Amino acid sequence: MAKKIDKEESRPIEQLREQYLVEKELALRLKRADRAERALLYASLYDELFRRIPHHPQMIKRASGEEQTKDVRAQMQFLSHFLTHETVFLEIGPGDCALSYEAAKYVKKVLAIDVSKEVANISKAPDNFQLILSDGSGIPLPSESIHVAYSHQLMEHLHPDDALEQLQNIYKVLVPGGLYICITPNRLNGPHDVSMHFERVALGFHLKEYTNTELVRLFKAVGFSKIKAYVQVKELCFRFPLFLIKGCEWLLSLLPYSLRKAIALTKFCRLLLGIRLIGQKSQSKIGS
Repeated sequence: MAKKIDKEESRPIEQLREQYLVEKELALRLKRADRAERALLYASLYDELFRRIPHHPQMIKRASGEEQTKDVRAQMQFLSHFLTHETVFLEIGPGDCALSYEAAKYVKKVLAIDVSKEVANISKAPDNFQLILSDGSGIPLPSESIHVAYSHQLMEHLHPDDALEQLQNIYKVLVPGGLYICITPNRLNGPHDVSMHFERVALGFHLKEYTNTELVRLFKAVGFSKIKAYVQVKELCFRFPLFLIKGCEWLLSLLPYSLRKAIALTKFCRLLLGIRLIGQKSQSKIGS
């Protein structure tokens, strides 16, 4: 059992173990639940997690203005390439909503969908912002009403069946030519939840971590006509050939765990494997 603490993690091992055991317990309840049960469990289990683990990073980040500002700035550096003043922007899983509030300065309207409002700071919401609660996979918005949908560290928190359903629902609410920007950790250099300190695979609230190859397959299955991968190096953002990323993932998957993890955690591989996929909805309906 690994006990190395990530250099960016300041909490003592006792707090990490406490969070790990609680997440593992709650995640198991989600994994064993059927679709109808999960629709009710997502919100209640996340609320329970934040109540039982007051030192959870999402709660601490909300209290730390400096950390929050740094995180939002990094995300906006990437998002700014795809937003205009006429954009209707959707963030799925907004957490404290800090990113949504910042994006609201640059777009026409912001909608945010989450399973819980426990960490959202609604008191600071701008006039062109609306928070909507969901069952975990539903996107309760009109069809073809969103120009850019965005999720950051979300897909890995969903039951695999719900992730596919949510992706189908995101596709429906996008306008023709609309974009879905998905950022999620790569399982080849994971796990990326609190399990990283104790296990080789994610057993906490990361119900499933993906590779670029796996997500591209899902994007194609729901109908996205164009799929692009991007790499961000500080302020620079550039498109990177998907076939090279998928080839790298294939080679890494052949290696023993310890060697794979060592290579996948190098600076170059972290940049290359970091999942920043953009799916674009077809401009026109088939047969039109």
